[in-house]
Amino acid sequence: MNEYLASTYFIDFESDAVQSFVTRVVGSVDDPRAKAILLFNAVRDELWYDPYSVNLDRDAYRASVILGGRTAYCVPKAIVMAAAGRAVGLPTRLGYADVRNHLATPRLLEQLGTDVFAFHGFTEVFLEDRWVKVTPTFNSRLCERFGVLPLEFDGISDTLFQPFDASGKRHMEYIRERGTFADFPFEEMLRVYAEVYPSLGNCGLDSEEGGPFIDAGGGGRR
Repeated sequence: MNEYLASTYFIDFESDAVQSFVTRVVGSVDDPRAKAILLFNAVRDELWYDPYSVNLDRDAYRASVILGGRTAYCVPKAIVMAAAGRAVGLPTRLGYADVRNHLATPRLLEQLGTDVFAFHGFTEVFLEDRWVKVTPTFNSRLCERFGVLPLEFDGISDTLFQPFDASGKRHMEYIRERGTFADFPFEEMLRVYAEVYPSLGNCGLDSEEGGPFIDAGGGGRR
């Protein structure tokens, strides 16, 4: 279990940025489940989701660097959740899967060349003798805009993307598991992205001005 509590180059929970984040969010709370819920809510809503923030630079995937920004997509948000959990003594690991996004914007689909979101990142937290999946990807106000109920975490059950939105339309479909890791597998992510998204090149996606979702209620942390 020690590897799931270790500080790494990417999961750098001993950094000032991560320590300040967890101190503010968790405070003096002791209960492991309560700590996990508080961290989930903070990562979900304080880092504004932006799929155009994909960055292929190694440093961009350090938890301390991610927390210094306003926006992130699923992979860095999962890293922050993993680092924050370890910072308060919760074993964590990173998980990856391919999902089909039935509600992606036409511009994003055009740039990706597919409706498959490969190497989608989530976090697993070890609570009450078992691993629990959490997905702090889409912030609540973004979900409101797109008619999807925000994911809630109760500290017990897996928190995964809903297959349908609030009106019954297809939303997210899990199509492939890519395993779990004690540390962020940067090189594996690059390999998968090169295979699935050859148009990404070395730079990432071309963002719309301000990102497509930044205006979905005001933007990231306040």
